[in-house]
Amino acid sequence: MDNGPEFISKVLDAWAHQNGVHLEFSRPGKPTDNPLIDSFNGKLRTECLDQNWFASLIEAQTKLECHRKGYNIERLHTALNYQTPEEYLKNWQTKQQ
Repeated sequence: MDNGPEFISKVLDAWAHQNGVHLEFSRPGKPTDNPLIDSFNGKLRTECLDQNWFASLIEAQTKLECHRKGYNIERLHTALNYQTPEEYLKNWQTKQQ
């Protein structure tokens, strides 16, 4: 994860420790350390967060879940040979059998 203030809090550190989660930080100023997540976060912001005003936590959860389903079930991904992640997984599992 990056070194944003939301990720370096003592509360998050305590939660991670209690739940056996190892936190690993990218180097400051090096977005190339985790380009896939940076790309996803940019798309999430542009396609969902910047397009909506959330009046409540439930509304935010509902709209984010709708976006997640669209991203994983309906949206074609160039990196997956123009398949949805769901289709890609099914095809991959078929090849493994």
